[in-house]
Amino acid sequence: MRLIKDYTLPELKEDFKRLGWPGYRAGQVFHWIYKKGGREFAEMDNLPKALLQVLTGNYKLNSFSNAREFISQDGSRKYLLKLADGNQVESVFIPAGVRKTLCVSTQVGCKFSCGMCASGLKSYVRNLTVAEIIDQLLYVQRQAPAKITNIVFMGMGEPLENYENVTKAIRIINSEEGPEIAARRITISTAGYLPGIKKLIDFDLQTNLSLSLHATIDKQRARIMPINKKYPLKEVLKTCSDYFQHTGRIITLEYILLKGVNDTLIDAQRLAAITHGLKGKVNLLPFNPVPELPYQPVKKAGREQFAAWLKSRKVPVTIRKSRGADIFAACGQLAANNSGQRSQDSGESSVERKSQEIQDSGV
Repeated sequence: MRLIKDYTLPELKEDFKRLGWPGYRAGQVFHWIYKKGGREFAEMDNLPKALLQVLTGNYKLNSFSNAREFISQDGSRKYLLKLADGNQVESVFIPAGVRKTLCVSTQVGCKFSCGMCASGLKSYVRNLTVAEIIDQLLYVQRQAPAKITNIVFMGMGEPLENYENVTKAIRIINSEEGPEIAARRITISTAGYLPGIKKLIDFDLQTNLSLSLHATIDKQRARIMPINKKYPLKEVLKTCSDYFQHTGRIITLEYILLKGVNDTLIDAQRLAAITHGLKGKVNLLPFNPVPELPYQPVKKAGREQFAAWLKSRKVPVTIRKSRGADIFAACGQLAANNSGQRSQDSGESSVERKSQEIQDSGV
């Protein structure tokens, strides 16, 4: 049986016709799933019993049924989600004023092993399906205390290596019949996966693109981001420039400051030149420590000085505040291994948190 959330509405209509049912019934099912939050076919009380039997016999509604929730002292929430095959991924809900962001995973594990990211510590297993991507949104929305307004594909995995499933999920999430989240409120992040960036140039929805840069020359970047050995910085930046020229959408350069690695004035000067060349903007991030990784964060004063260097060169720059670090939910800390407990294991017992098992047959 296929997961029903793998289908767009036009695809589901065609499949219903194949099964002998009119296409409008597919629209009713879509409405139940995405507008009413239906978690079981039996809840769909305006459908004929014969159709409910067809649904039960041909489709699976939910891609996972077990989750663990960790709540940070800053209000962020991390969800450790168990998939049907036993693998696990993580999603993070991040409230910030009127903006309520969900950070979504796209793969089980990650094959690129970026030096500042815990996801690469877990071997790559597989891509997530369309349904598994969408179910992160639908499940967290039921648990979160406020409506999700933005989605960032910055969780576990390289989104553009799972291009077809990610973009199909975005079409459903963006659609009028689906969750209806505006494309401009959806951001796709990439470590520099060149084939995916090239494909994204022709993607017709106005999503945002974020490049995890983190270094300004090949030797430096290849040391902390092995993907750079296959897709050198010059080629990645050229393709990002093509992306901007074709779409007009400004690219955000994500830059994690690592003590003694990429935090000098020379680094700032090179970053300014790259940003101006792309007509982009910079998002400075603190390094969120992970015991297995060798790097150290730059102190707040150092981050502010680096930002000041960029601003003096007319670079649009934002310093992103770390969120959810006490439950290992901050940028670079997702590893899908009960990591919400790791801050306590590291001795940070003064941090208040809530973790609970959530058994939900209708995820």
